[in-house]
Amino acid sequence: MISWRKHYKKTLIAIGLLLSTSASFYGQDGDPKNGEKLFKANCTACHALDKQVIGPPLKGVVERVKTEGGVDRDWLHKWIKDNKALRASGDKYANEIFEKYNKTEMLQFPNLTEKDIDDILAFTTNPPAPEEKKAEATPATDATAAAPADKTTTNIVIISLLAIAGLLVWILLKLRQLVKLGQSEELAGLNETRVRSFREMHEKFHYVGKAVIAILAILAAYGVWNWLMWIGVYKGYKPEQPIYFSHKIHAGEQKIDCQLCHSSAKYGKVSEIPSMNVCMNCHRTISEYNADHYMEPGKDKAFYDGEIQKIYAATGWDPAKQQYTGKTQPVEWTRIHNMPDFVYFNHSQHVIAGEQAIINSFNKKNPNNKIDVVCKACHGKIDTMNVVQMANDFTMGWCIECHRTTEVDMNNGYNKEYFKNLHDKLKKQYPQDGGKITVAAIGGLECGKCHY
Repeated sequence: MISWRKHYKKTLIAIGLLLSTSASFYGQDGDPKNGEKLFKANCTACHALDKQVIGPPLKGVVERVKTEGGVDRDWLHKWIKDNKALRASGDKYANEIFEKYNKTEMLQFPNLTEKDIDDILAFTTNPPAPEEKKAEATPATDATAAAPADKTTTNIVIISLLAIAGLLVWILLKLRQLVKLGQSEELAGLNETRVRSFREMHEKFHYVGKAVIAILAILAAYGVWNWLMWIGVYKGYKPEQPIYFSHKIHAGEQKIDCQLCHSSAKYGKVSEIPSMNVCMNCHRTISEYNADHYMEPGKDKAFYDGEIQKIYAATGWDPAKQQYTGKTQPVEWTRIHNMPDFVYFNHSQHVIAGEQAIINSFNKKNPNNKIDVVCKACHGKIDTMNVVQMANDFTMGWCIECHRTTEVDMNNGYNKEYFKNLHDKLKKQYPQDGGKITVAAIGGLECGKCHY
């Protein structure tokens, strides 16, 4: 009996060891929560759990490699740390995977420890359930909460009805007075003093009439002039675009630099609209919107996901096959900022040569609304706009005012030497201003600078 019990205990121990070994193989000895963080930091650029991106889906990868290639967890450790070396060693399954996915070489992660890899495998085997969002508090709707509002509404209705009743009584009294007046001798006396023709009225009030006409003519002329001056000024213009693009999400939330997309603004005359290939640099792997912490009012995840699908349709990208189909669709963007043909404006001249001078001038004039990027001086705080709008007038007067107030950066070695004599001249000419060198002082008001 004792021998049987010992044998039974040994059997249980063996089964426990077998289960623990199995759990170790399937990646369950790691920390799934830590694995989720490591997965997002290292793997999401090329992989997702439940669908193919650049690489295959990784949910259940431990079981899959065992079934397909007959390999264990140690093989996965070697593959993740240095798949290139594993393929070079002649490993059959490693080379099969490389061929299967169009010879796309996976990144190497020698910095990951054995525990890190175990945590990632645990996450792919048993992803933690997403935390439920806390229900937003709803305002009280019971009778006691609604009672004050109902009482206030009733009082307003009663007061309004009393006011209308009072007005009707007053009108009736006035009508009664008029009827009595028509039946009295006073009405005959009033008729004697009444103007009977337009000629009499003109003779009596012609000076007043001329003055009124003159005032109306001046106001009309001013109105026409003011209307003419604002032709082509569209401050606040923000049209809807064929594909929704939020600068607040990209430049604000994600901190993407303006010049990553508008690369020609720094070295070119025109800041072009980025091609859809620039969008695909990121959205080839970002196929859905997961930033639940920020969504514009009235829009949900389905809306943002649908806009990403429009990018795929425009570029001819098949997310399921992870390849281009060659069937593209042009995107007809609506232009917002458009200088007239007779105006010359060079972005690079302002972004490179005038960058610090423009930022300093803007912050000096707007101490409570400072900027950190030169683009914002003209285009406003783009990183706070869901829909881009024209933030300034962009009139000739607006540009001239900027040239008159923006000082040239004299800390620049080139400017300091080039404008040395001009600086001395301005000190004598404008001693009250300390001889400041503004853009206007170096020719910024010359017509030929912008019109030629």
